[in-house]
Amino acid sequence: MDRVAHAVTAALAWLGVVATVVISTVDGYARVAIEPGLYGNSAPGWSGAMVRLLDSLSYFTIWSNIVVAVSTTSLALQPNGVTPWRRALRLSGLLMITITAIVYWVLLSPYVEVSGWGHLTNPLTHVIVPALTVLVWLVWGPRGCITWRTVPAALVVPLVWVGYMLVRGAIGGTYPYGFTNVGLHGYVTVLALVAVIFALGLVIAAAFAGLDRLLGRRVVASSSMTRS
Repeated sequence: MDRVAHAVTAALAWLGVVATVVISTVDGYARVAIEPGLYGNSAPGWSGAMVRLLDSLSYFTIWSNIVVAVSTTSLALQPNGVTPWRRALRLSGLLMITITAIVYWVLLSPYVEVSGWGHLTNPLTHVIVPALTVLVWLVWGPRGCITWRTVPAALVVPLVWVGYMLVRGAIGGTYPYGFTNVGLHGYVTVLALVAVIFALGLVIAAAFAGLDRLLGRRVVASSSMTRS
């Protein structure tokens, strides 16, 4: 059953990523007013296709869904033999997708106009996949994979995204979210907000680690009772 649960999570995550990227690239989303300095101000039609492709692949939401998709695909195909990199990838997916949901609902959703295809892809990438990822982890784990040695490795992908986002913004002058808009807020404010989000990630990692130990003890206790 655990392989099925991971496979379903992976399928929905991949669906959200592919659908978002394809619909965006072909200019399938309804056009809305975009704040200056943010992604989304591409030329209409095929002339802006490459810009929209790059934009869609540059959002933290897409990165987090990709990490979840890769980690759960790996678990569905090979549930045993959890290596250090697979542990780090699993925790990275959990952290990134949880932060995606929190940041979306706290900072972004009041300003997002959902219409057309967004009614499919928006809840899929921001609600369904995050909720399912956490639920499947709570029920099927794998257990015992979260340690403080795993946490630094799990932060590599988010740190790479921050670096990529800032470098791309410095070159092209556009950013994915209003609170990351360096042109409007400056580097000090943006980096301070990013640091707060990373601090939140550490708190979430500690919560996942505590739950992992608690659930692991219950599994051991249940196995002992069954054998006796």
